[in-house]
Amino acid sequence: MEDRMRQFRFGADYYPEHWPRERWEQDARMMREMGLQVVRMAEFAWHKMEPEEGRFDFAWLDEAIEILGKQGIFTMLGTPTAAPPAWLIEKEPSILPVDSQGQRKGFGGRHHDCQSNESYRKHVRRIVTAMAEHYKGNPYVFAWQIDNELGNSHGDLCMCESCRRAFHGWLERKYKTIERLNEEWGTVFWSQTYDRFEQIPAPRQTPTVHNPSLLLDWKRFCSDLVIDFSHEQVKILREICPHQRITHNLMGFYDKTDYFSYGEELDFASNDQYPYGYYFEAPGQPSYEVAGCMDFIRSVKHQNFWMMEMQAGPTGGGVIGQAPRPGQLKLWTVQSIAHGADTILYFRWRTCLFGTEQFWHGILPHNGVPGRRYRELKQAIEQMTPVLEDISGVYTRGQAAFLFSYDQDWAIQIQPQHPELSYVEEIQKYYQAFYSHNVSVEFIREEDSFEAYPVLVAPLQYLMRPELEDKFLSYVSGGGILVLTMRTGVKNWNNVCMADRPLPGRLSEAVGAVIEDYDGLIWKDVKLSYKGTEGTARKWADILSLTTAKPLAVYESEFYKGQPAVSVNAYGKGKVYYLGTEPEQKILELFVGDLLEEAGISGYGQTPEGVELVMRKGQKADYLFALNHTEEACKIEEPEGFRSEKSGEIGPYGVRVYRKEHGSGHGGQTVV
Repeated sequence: MEDRMRQFRFGADYYPEHWPRERWEQDARMMREMGLQVVRMAEFAWHKMEPEEGRFDFAWLDEAIEILGKQGIFTMLGTPTAAPPAWLIEKEPSILPVDSQGQRKGFGGRHHDCQSNESYRKHVRRIVTAMAEHYKGNPYVFAWQIDNELGNSHGDLCMCESCRRAFHGWLERKYKTIERLNEEWGTVFWSQTYDRFEQIPAPRQTPTVHNPSLLLDWKRFCSDLVIDFSHEQVKILREICPHQRITHNLMGFYDKTDYFSYGEELDFASNDQYPYGYYFEAPGQPSYEVAGCMDFIRSVKHQNFWMMEMQAGPTGGGVIGQAPRPGQLKLWTVQSIAHGADTILYFRWRTCLFGTEQFWHGILPHNGVPGRRYRELKQAIEQMTPVLEDISGVYTRGQAAFLFSYDQDWAIQIQPQHPELSYVEEIQKYYQAFYSHNVSVEFIREEDSFEAYPVLVAPLQYLMRPELEDKFLSYVSGGGILVLTMRTGVKNWNNVCMADRPLPGRLSEAVGAVIEDYDGLIWKDVKLSYKGTEGTARKWADILSLTTAKPLAVYESEFYKGQPAVSVNAYGKGKVYYLGTEPEQKILELFVGDLLEEAGISGYGQTPEGVELVMRKGQKADYLFALNHTEEACKIEEPEGFRSEKSGEIGPYGVRVYRKEHGSGHGGQTVV
C-alpha cells in the first residue's frame, strides 16, 4: 500500500451522488485523460449510505468506486460524521450543539453535532464500522479521511451539559483535587472558588468575562475532545482494515485543534488550501501566508503531506469570489509541491448545481464541459508528474525553526493585550521576513529537539514553564541562536501571572536584560531606528534595561526615547536576540538578514518582490522552484549549479523549475 500511495500524484474531490449515474463513466474517463489517479468521496454522504437506522446501502458507492477503478483511479473514503442526517437528529435531538449563549443550534449546514454526546458517538461507531467492514477488502479503496475539517464550524460550540460534564472529567484528571484547581486558577478573585468540579461552568456568556485560566483549559479540553472524537474512528479503522491508510484534512493555522497532537494518530497529514481566500475576504491570502500554511502542515509530522483540497476555481456562497487568473492554478499547484505536497487533490471535480456550495467552483463548470481551468491543470499535471516521481517521499527540512505553540496562541486570544495582537499573525510576520530572503522554515513544538536548527524563532512566549526555560537555555548555551520577543515569560502554564522576578523571568540572564517597564501602543506607533535605518513599531514597547546585552535598535519617540528596543546577548556558545516591540516589516527584514548572516544561513537566491524560491530534494536531483506570484513578468539569475531548459523572463503567475543532478557540478534539465 505504501508503494502504491507514492504513485498517486493528482486527484479530485468527487461527489458521484450529486450526478446522474450515466455521467459517472464519462467523469472517470475525463479524469484519467487529465492525469488524475485518486479521488476522495463520501465524506458527506451519510444519508445516502444509511437512509434509515441500521439499513445500509453501499451499492451506489460500490459502483462508483468500480467505474473509477477500471480507469486506474483509486478511492479515499471519508467517514461522513460531519453531516449527521435528519432522521438521526429527529431521533436524538440532544446531538445538536449548544453555543455560548446557551442556544441549541438547529439542523442544517454541517457539523450540527456535539462531539461529546454519547448517543451521537454510538451512531458514529455504527456507520464507521459498517463502512470499514464493507470496504476492507476493496482493491480500489486505499485510505480513509476522518470526518471533514474537524473544528470547522465549532468555534463557539459546543457548551451543552454533555460537554460540561466531559470538561469536569478532564479537569479532575488534570488537577486531581478541587483545592488544587482553585489554587492554580486563582479562583479567590471575584469569589469564584469552587467546592466541587461539578460547579464549574462551560464558558457560556457572562455579564463580564470568565477567568482566563478557565478559558485556557476549556480550549485545551476542546482540542482534546476533537482528537478523542477522531481517535474512536481511527481505532475502528485500524482494527478492521489495518492495511488502509488514515488521514484528516487539516486547515493550515486553524486553531480549534492542536494539529501536532492530532497528527500523532494519522499516517500522513493533509491540508485544505484556498489561496484566493474566501469570497468574503479580499484580495485573498498573500503568497507568504499560503507558503506558511503549507510549511506548517508539512511540519505537523515532519513528513511530506497531501493537499486534500486545492482551489480549482472561484470560491463562493451567496457572493462569488474572484476567478483565478490564467496561470494561477498551475502556480498554486507548483507552490504546493515546492512546500512539501506529494499529492494534490483539487476541490472539486465539478461545480455543484445545488446546496450551499453551488458557487464554490471546481475544475469543471456547472455544465460539466471542460474549459480553461481543466486545460490549465491538465498541462500542469503533465509537466509536474516527472518532478513528483523523483521527489515523492523525500523530505526536505527547513533551514531555520519556528517554535509554534497552541497554548501560546490560545492564551493570547483570551487576553491579547492589544486589540490587534495575534499569535498567528506575529508568527506570520516573522515568517514573511524569512520568506523574503528565500530561506525555508520548519515549525516545531516544545517537545521537539531544538538542537537540529541553527536558528530558533520563538515569538510571544507568553506562557512559560521550567521545562521550556531549560530547553531554551540549553539550546543557546550549546551554540544555538534564539529569537525572543515582547511578552515573553509573563504567565505560568495555567495562565496566571508570575511575579518572582522581573520579565522575562528566568530567561533574563540569557537575554542579558530585564523589562523595567512597558507601554501598550494602542492607537499610536513609536519611532524606531535600527542600525541607522529609521522606521516605526507597533502594538507594544518593552522598555529594556540592559545588563550584558548590546542594543541593536532604539526607540526614537515617547518617554523612553533613546532606550533599547532590540538587543543581542552572547550566552554560552550561542546568542539571544530580544525584540521588545513589533518593528515594521522593512526593519524586521533587515534584522532577519543580519540574523541569517550571523547564523551562516544562505537563502536560495535573490528575487524581485512577489517571487519566491523554494528547494526540494529528490532521489536523483535537487529541484529549485521559482514562483512568480505577481501579474508582471520578471527575470531572475539562474541559480548556481541549477539548470532549466527555459531561460529569460518568467511570465505573470509563471513558474520555473531548475534541476541539479546529484553527484555532479552542473545541472540537468527539467520539464518546466
